[in-house]
Amino acid sequence: MNTTTIIAIYFLIWWITLFAVLPFGVRSQGESGDMAPGTDPGAPVMHRLLSKFLWTTAIASTIFGILYFCYVRDLIPYEFLSRISSPPRH
Repeated sequence: MNTTTIIAIYFLIWWITLFAVLPFGVRSQGESGDMAPGTDPGAPVMHRLLSKFLWTTAIASTIFGILYFCYVRDLIPYEFLSRISSPPRH
């Protein structure tokens, strides 16, 4: 696997993980009672993006590490992946 492929796979895992991590710990303005004029009640009070980016990086790195280990050790054979990803035969 070349470096470009590794970076692309890691980026995809990171991006998907980000969308899974974003809602964790969010309190809306409506829940906290601290409404700013002209804003939506569902808007977050504090977004804490740096913290979420760090959690995303840690989780995505763990997931990528496990998948890369499985790839390097050939724990999931290529033939199996091609068989389950091909269209069904009738």
